[in-house]
Amino acid sequence: MEPDRWLGVELRHLAALEAVSREGSFGRAATALGYTQSAVSQQIATLERIVDEKLVDRPGGPKAVSLTEAGRLLLRHAEAIVARIAAAQADLTALRDGEAGTLRVGIYQSIGQRILPELMRRFAAAWPLVDVALTESASDEELLELVERGELDLTFADLPLTEGPFEFVELLRDPWLLVVPADSPLADRPTPPPLREIANLDLIGFRQCRSMTQIEAALRRPIEFVFRSDHNGTVQGLVGAGVGAALLPSLAVDPNDEATRQIELGPNVPPRLIAVAWHRDRHKSPAARAFTELATEVCAELDAELSLAT
Repeated sequence: MEPDRWLGVELRHLAALEAVSREGSFGRAATALGYTQSAVSQQIATLERIVDEKLVDRPGGPKAVSLTEAGRLLLRHAEAIVARIAAAQADLTALRDGEAGTLRVGIYQSIGQRILPELMRRFAAAWPLVDVALTESASDEELLELVERGELDLTFADLPLTEGPFEFVELLRDPWLLVVPADSPLADRPTPPPLREIANLDLIGFRQCRSMTQIEAALRRPIEFVFRSDHNGTVQGLVGAGVGAALLPSLAVDPNDEATRQIELGPNVPPRLIAVAWHRDRHKSPAARAFTELATEVCAELDAELSLAT
C-alpha cells in the first residue's frame, strides 16, 4: 500500500497557511513567523503537494494572495490544530509552575467593579506566590476565544457560553434594571412599566453584550438604541443627563448615583447569568481550582446582599 501522504503534514506547514491567510502576502507571513519568504513559499508548496490541491492563489504584483476554496477548508482544521498545540504548551507550563507562576484570568467591566476586588483580596492571601494576570474585554466571546487558544486559564462569561471546548460553573444571577433619570415620571410609579412601554423609550445600551438577546426576547422585538457605549459609567452618566433610559444588569449600575433611579423589572425579564469558564481539555491547576472556588464563595455572598437589597 502507498503510504498515506497526509502523514507528512507538519505543524509548520499549517502555521504557514494560517499566516499567509492572515497577512495576505508571503513576505508579511514570513516576517510574522520569523522565517524567510522562500521558506514560507516552500512550506506552502510542500503542503499543496501532500494534499494534492492548490491552496493559495498567487496573482503576482501588488495584489494580495488569497486562499482557494480548498485552502479555506483546510485552514479551518489548521486553526483548530494550532490552537490545540498552544493549549498543550500552556498545559505543560502550568504543570511545571505548580503552585507558583501566573494565573491568567479574563474579566469584563462589571466583574472588575463588583466581584474582583474582594476575590483578589482573598486569593492573594491564600496564594501569595501566584501572580494573577488580568485581561479585560467588553466581549466575553473574545475572552472565551483566548481560553480556547490557551492564552487564558479562566474567564468570566455570560451564560449560555459560545460553542467551544468549555466547562463552567455558574456564579451569580444578575437581575436587569431599568435605569432612568431621577426626575423621570417612571421613577415614582409603584410598579415597573410594562415591557411594551420600555421598548418605546429612548434607550442607551452596550455595544457588545450577548445577554441583551434575553431582553429582546422578553420585549419580543429588536431594541433600537439612541446611543451605545461599553463603559458602564458613560451609559449611566448619559441617563443622568436626560439623554435616555438604559437597561443594565445590576452589577453594572452605581446604586449611589443620585442623578438616576433604578427600577426592578421583576420576573418578566430573566437575569443575566454569570459564570467562570475554562478549557475542558486542559490541565486545571490547583491555583485555578482555588480561584474558581473563591469566586463561587464571593458571588454567593454578593447574591445574598442583592437579595436583601431587593
